[in-house]
Amino acid sequence: MSTSTIKQQEMWRQYSDTKDPAIKEKLIIEYSHIIKYVAGRLSIYFGSNVEYDDLIGYGVFGLIDAINKFDINKGVKFETYASLRIRGAIIDSIRELDWVPRSLRQKNKELERVYTEVENELGHSATDQEVAQKLGVSVDEFYKLLNEVNLSSLISLEEFLEQNYEAGVNIAGGCKEDRPEGYMEITELREILVDAIGKLPEKEKTVVSFYYFEDLTLKEISEIMKVSESRISQLHTKAILRLRGKLARHRTILAE
Repeated sequence: MSTSTIKQQEMWRQYSDTKDPAIKEKLIIEYSHIIKYVAGRLSIYFGSNVEYDDLIGYGVFGLIDAINKFDINKGVKFETYASLRIRGAIIDSIRELDWVPRSLRQKNKELERVYTEVENELGHSATDQEVAQKLGVSVDEFYKLLNEVNLSSLISLEEFLEQNYEAGVNIAGGCKEDRPEGYMEITELREILVDAIGKLPEKEKTVVSFYYFEDLTLKEISEIMKVSESRISQLHTKAILRLRGKLARHRTILAE
């Protein structure tokens, strides 16, 4: 066992016994790196619309909440528990700002529909030019729209997975996989999702792979692919629009 782990365990034992504010402050400092990691991943949704420092600020409340509610006797890894609390605090804070108007959500659905229609008509992944033409806008206007709707895509593939399958999180009424019909639905959904990801344009597939499977942040992906963070955010948005369109008939599953 490492010296760092022993130190953490001792702090948790002391805090559990005393609830000493001074120890609590030490725990906040000890685990502050989790806030930076979660904020770095969530920044893929916001681009320049929300400052990274603001995300950090919202995340602090999540870490404090996690420390207050964490039970060292349940055998759950604090880092996992804290990550969920921090992510939830950031998302809740952003939603409370209510700067994603209904019209933007409607544009998101319209883009999703257009991607599906164009790809069904042409039989291949729609290019930016083809989608822009279908929308009746210029490519530059299409890129601007992508940057806008990224904000309304907060409930994404990742949030769906976390809400339903995060280890140790109980779902009211039991997990769908516990029921035979639910298991079949989820298995089919996963197969469709794997197939859909495989058919994404190469750059979008790379972003999805780095973000969802390698757990990299927006900045890390940007550095690896040697393009701007806004470009990575844009590629992520297009990938999500394509994937959500292909999963449209499973909307009721995604909503639960």
